[in-house]
Amino acid sequence: MEDYGFFRVAAAIPKVKVADCDYNVKQIKELIDDAVEKGIRIVCFPELSLTAYTCGDLFFQNSLTCCAEHAIEDLLKQTAKMPVTFIVGSPVVHNSKLYNCAVVCREGRIYGIVPKVYLPNYQEFYEKRWFEPYHPDTSVSEIVYAGQRAAFGTNLIFDFHSGRFAVELCEDVWAVIPPSSYHTMAGAQLIFNLSASNELTGKRQYVKSLLSQQSARCIAGYIYASAGFGESSTDVVYSGNGYVYENGRMLAESERFEMKQQLIASEIDIELLNSERRKNTTFTGHPVTENYRTVVVNDKNETAENLTRKINPTPFLPENYEENCEEIFSIQVAGLAKRAVHINAKTLVVGVSGGLDSTLALLVCVKTADKLGLSRKTVFGVTMPGYGTTGRTLGNAVALMRSLGTSIREIDIVPACEQHFHDINHDPEIHDITYENTQARERTQILMDIANKTGGMVIGTGDLSELALGWTTYSGDHISMYGVNAGIPKTLVRHLIKRVSEHQSFKSDSKVLADILETPVSPELLPTDSEGQMTQFTEDIVGPYELHDFFLFYLLRYGFSPAKIYFLARQAFSGKYDGSTIKRWLEVFYRRFFSQQFKRSCLPDGPKVGSVNLSPRGDWRMPSDASDATFISQINIL
Repeated sequence: MEDYGFFRVAAAIPKVKVADCDYNVKQIKELIDDAVEKGIRIVCFPELSLTAYTCGDLFFQNSLTCCAEHAIEDLLKQTAKMPVTFIVGSPVVHNSKLYNCAVVCREGRIYGIVPKVYLPNYQEFYEKRWFEPYHPDTSVSEIVYAGQRAAFGTNLIFDFHSGRFAVELCEDVWAVIPPSSYHTMAGAQLIFNLSASNELTGKRQYVKSLLSQQSARCIAGYIYASAGFGESSTDVVYSGNGYVYENGRMLAESERFEMKQQLIASEIDIELLNSERRKNTTFTGHPVTENYRTVVVNDKNETAENLTRKINPTPFLPENYEENCEEIFSIQVAGLAKRAVHINAKTLVVGVSGGLDSTLALLVCVKTADKLGLSRKTVFGVTMPGYGTTGRTLGNAVALMRSLGTSIREIDIVPACEQHFHDINHDPEIHDITYENTQARERTQILMDIANKTGGMVIGTGDLSELALGWTTYSGDHISMYGVNAGIPKTLVRHLIKRVSEHQSFKSDSKVLADILETPVSPELLPTDSEGQMTQFTEDIVGPYELHDFFLFYLLRYGFSPAKIYFLARQAFSGKYDGSTIKRWLEVFYRRFFSQQFKRSCLPDGPKVGSVNLSPRGDWRMPSDASDATFISQINIL
C-alpha cells in the first residue's frame, strides 16, 4: 500500500507484583502478544515495569537487580521472532551504580538503554536513595547488559523505517527543559515516556495538560505509560494512566483504576508532524544534532492502513469549536472596527440576501457598531432581489434587518440588468455566465455607490470555501472594502451564526434565523420555478461543501497529497460518500482551486481567524498560472 505516514503505537499498562520479575515478564509478554496481533510497531511499558516501581530498599538487593536482568534475557528469547519494538523499564547496574532505565528491544536484540535524568527526591519520592541520576557528560556510551552490548545514554535517537523516536522517563518531562525538547530538535518525531506517577486529587488533569503542551511544543507524538494496578499501595496509589498524543491532541487514553491490563493504541501521523516542522523555523533554523547518536532499528513493517483513530469529517470544527465561535466572531468584529475607525467610515454597507454568509456579515457589522458606540442605523443593509430571488430569502433578509434595527434598503436589480443586457446585446433568455455575472456585478456597483454616497465602506460576505473554489464573480461579490468572512469556511458559517446569535445581545428574530440556517446554499442567479422556488443549488454544481472544506484543510494545513487526502476522506466519510463520489469531487476541487487562483491573488483585506487562510499577503502565495497536472494525475490513478 501507499505509505500515508500513519504509525501505530501503544502505551501498555500491565498488572504487576512488587519484586516478582517472573510474574511481571509474563504480563508484559501477554501485552506484547496483543500488540503484535493489533499491528502495533512500538509499545511502551511503565517505569521499572520489570520489577514494579515501588520496591523501595529492595532495589539494594542484588537478587532483584539480577532477576530484572535475567527477565530481559527471557523477554528477548520469547520475542525473538515478533515484529514489534517494545520499551520496558528496568533497574540497570553499571560501574557499581544503579540507574533507572528504559530498555529498547526488538526481535531478540537490545537496541539501546536510556537512563533517567531527573530523579524526584521530594515529598513521597526518594529515588536518589536508590538510583544514580544520569549526567549528559557521562563518558559511558555502551554497556553490557543481559548478555548484549548496547548503546547507553539519553542522547539516543532510534531510527526506524519511516521515522525516529526517543525516550524519556517520568520526571524528565516535568523538568524546566525536558530531554524530549532536545530529542525532537535532533529529529525525533515520537517520544515515549515510561512513568510511575502516583494518583492525587487533580493531578491527572495537570499531567494531561503537561503532556499535551509538550507534544504541541515539540510538534511530536507523545506516548505515555504510567504504573497501574499491582504497585504497592502502602502510602500512595497508582491508577495506570496511558495516553497517546499527536501535536497536542489526545488520540487515546486509558481507563483509570482498572485492575486488568490495558493496551492503549492509536496511529501517529508522521507525515503530519513533518509537515508542521517544515513550516516552523524553530526546527528549520536551529537544529540540535551534535552529540546525538543514531541507532538504526530493523523495522520494515508497513504503515497502518485501517485506522483505529477517528478522522474528523469537519476539521474546521474541532471538538471544542463551540467555545471558539465567540472568539472567531470577536476577531471579525475587531478587524472590522479597526478598519472602520482608520478610514473614518460613517456607515457599514452590506448586501443582505437572506443566505448564510450575508447573515454572518450583517451580525458582524451590527456588533461592530455596538462596540464603537454607533447607532445600528449606521449599518446599511441592502437587499437586491433579482431573477432568482425567492420570497423566502427576500422575506428573511428584510425581517432580519428589521429585527436588528439596521437601516434597510431594497433595490430591484432587474431593470438595471435588462438595460445592461440591451447595452451589450445579450439575450436575457440565454441563462449563461453572462446572465449570472451581470447580476452579481450590478449588486456590487450598487453597494459601492451607496458606500460613496454615505461616506461608508462595503463589507464583503464571501467565505473561505467560495474563495478556494473560485465560486465568486470577479469584480462582483469578489470585491469589497473589507471581507469579514474571508477566513471562515462554509462548514463553520452555520454553526457560527447559531452560536453567536444565542450568546450575543442581538435581539434578532430567532424564527427568521432558524429559517436562514435551514435555507439551501444558492446564489439565486437563475429564475425561480413556476411556484417561485429556487432552482439553483450550489452544492449540486460544485459539490458538497463538507467534502471541499475537508480537502481544503488538508491541502493547505499539511500539504498532503491527493492520494492521502482521498484516503483520509474515505475514513472520515465512510457510510456517507463512496470512493467514486469522493474521487469525483476531489478532482473538481483541484481543478477549480488551481484555475481560480487569479481571484485570490487580488483579494480585499480581511481577518485571519484560524490556521488556514488564502490571503495572498499571508498564508497562501501561489502563481495564478500554476498547472494542476501533477495533482490530477495522482487522482486519476486512485
